[in-house]
Amino acid sequence: MQLSYSEIWAGIENLAAQNGLSLSAMATKAGLDPTSFNKSKRVGPDGRKRWPSTESMNKLLQAMNVTIFEFVELAGESPVPPHNQTIPLLGLAKAGREGYFDSDGYPLSVDEWDGIEFPLVLDKNVYALEVSGDSMEPTYRDGDKLIVSPEAEVRRGDRVVVKLMTGEVMVKELIRESARQVELKSLNPAYKDIIVPALDVLWMKRVLWVSQ
Repeated sequence: MQLSYSEIWAGIENLAAQNGLSLSAMATKAGLDPTSFNKSKRVGPDGRKRWPSTESMNKLLQAMNVTIFEFVELAGESPVPPHNQTIPLLGLAKAGREGYFDSDGYPLSVDEWDGIEFPLVLDKNVYALEVSGDSMEPTYRDGDKLIVSPEAEVRRGDRVVVKLMTGEVMVKELIRESARQVELKSLNPAYKDIIVPALDVLWMKRVLWVSQ
């Protein structure tokens, strides 16, 4: 099941109405900026559609005590099937090895990967990476599964999986991307932010969700 841009925003509006809250009040309850869900924030200055961030949606569902299944119904879709869908799962530590991704960041040989049950199919090439260790705490913890979409547009402020020409794979927050360089923020404050030449980035894909 795939939710469109309009369905995502409809679900947010319906969730607010169901709880007798304004969009601003619901955003505040979720610990977000009061204007996060305002209609004026849904289109950028360049006319591009803005989707709610993964972090915003996670905070919203937790604050409102709503499951993904319930949100999908609020978004106007038919009820979610009783069984989840399986998407490919790979340990993040293996992601830099040859044979798992092509040069554009799409997964290869997924029949050799493990799998994870997930209630939404975000695009046909979506996959999950399992975090190991504490290098991304407190944002992501050991055992968290990052749901990644090769098709999703990457924007400033997004959490992203980045693979460098050296083969190194990392998960960061995109601060800024230009024709010359990419600025990345470390999720763990114990690690420094980094700036890499744009030519050194093989691919960069957006983290849409985290499954704990």
